[in-house]
Amino acid sequence: MHFSIPETEVRSDENGSTYVAYNIHVNGVLHCRLRYSQLLGLHEQIKKEYGNNVVPAFPPKKIFTLTPVEVDQRREQLEKYMQAVRQDPILGSSEMFNSFLRKAQQETQQIPTEEVQLEIYLSNGQKVKVNILTSDQTEDVLEAVASKLDLPDELVGYFSLFLVQERGDGGCTYVRKLQEFELPYVSITSLHSPDYRIILRKSYWDTAYDSDVMEDRVGLNLLYAQTVSDIERGWILVNKEQHRQLKSLQEKGSKKEFIRLAQTLKYYGYIKFDPCITDFPEKGCHVIVGAGNNELNFHVKLPSDQMKEGSFKVTRMRCWRVTSSQVPVANGTANPSSSSKCDVKLELAFEYLMSKDRLQWVTITSPQAIMMSICLQSMVDELMVKKSGGSIKKMQKKRQNGSFQRSDSQQAVKSPPLLDSPDPSREQVVKLSTKLSSVSLRGLSSSNSASDISSNDFHGNYSFEGIGDDDL
Repeated sequence: MHFSIPETEVRSDENGSTYVAYNIHVNGVLHCRLRYSQLLGLHEQIKKEYGNNVVPAFPPKKIFTLTPVEVDQRREQLEKYMQAVRQDPILGSSEMFNSFLRKAQQETQQIPTEEVQLEIYLSNGQKVKVNILTSDQTEDVLEAVASKLDLPDELVGYFSLFLVQERGDGGCTYVRKLQEFELPYVSITSLHSPDYRIILRKSYWDTAYDSDVMEDRVGLNLLYAQTVSDIERGWILVNKEQHRQLKSLQEKGSKKEFIRLAQTLKYYGYIKFDPCITDFPEKGCHVIVGAGNNELNFHVKLPSDQMKEGSFKVTRMRCWRVTSSQVPVANGTANPSSSSKCDVKLELAFEYLMSKDRLQWVTITSPQAIMMSICLQSMVDELMVKKSGGSIKKMQKKRQNGSFQRSDSQQAVKSPPLLDSPDPSREQVVKLSTKLSSVSLRGLSSSNSASDISSNDFHGNYSFEGIGDDDL
């Protein structure tokens, strides 16, 4: 997650006194407004719990009222502090830090704690309505959905909730995976747009885990619905013969065989991102990025209109970072200090081992840069768990009020309709991809062997926000 404090506001409290509020953004969207005293209180709690040696530096108190220049300096210092806490593997995942952010989010949006009904969507468009509290965190909502669908506890950890934005062309943009420091109801409500929805989708990358999911009836239906959806939207490439075989299996109701055939197809299990810009192999290239199979796949259109395709394996990335900047868009001005409205420009940059002794930075400019970073981090996490012999199965968290209660009313996962006949434009994409399959971008590794995964590949900083100066 990318934390930033792009601006401050002068606000009034209930007594009429004014104070400076620091607007904390996550992924370029306002998460909460906090006073310096609130952040200082968090800092003191962290120090008390974890000690001075672990906690990053916090901007000191000032005796006199801050000047505008000093306010901006403090804003930058607080931004670095929040980023440092979030990047720390202990502090960033602590319940103290996450509960602080959840409470601040709810207070900022002024949404009281009460029972509500939240709509969660499946990949096939089916709507699942769950009764929750507005103050329920992401894990609570995920468990409520699992309960409603009668998904076994041991399979809950194979799925996650994603915030997506529906587009006018019928497609959707994956904005982010909902995190432990946010309240899903508050997050979706605060966007004030019917274009956003929360979707349940599998959260793992290794297709070997499909076997665990398919052992359960509900898990099988969820995976089947997602696979059909990914084929329909063109995320999985299918030619006419494969399409005929898949439709035949659908007509027979052979869901497991359908999924096993889909596993052999190109880009199975990938998340595709909206067209964006990259500086590889040269600046200003248009690219469609896909995340899956422990790699970022690039489908690049060069300035010469030549098309190339290649993949960057996560095991050859030394580190990566996400950066944001304010881009003025109103009144035609380019002056960042003016009062014009600004858009947030997000970039994902990773340092890649092109050859034995050559590292190179590759940059992607995309509003989905944080989502790409989350995908990379989850790939690394999954590889490390597998390397250590662990499992991704969810460890149920004990709650103060006892175990989570399963819902009395279950909802079945509806079977998606038969695949539509492949349209001509889709077939052209398939043919183009076939031509590109033999073309590699210079310096890209095409190896998928297990020998790519070694302990030496996992050095560097794999945090969401990026790396420190010492890593450059």
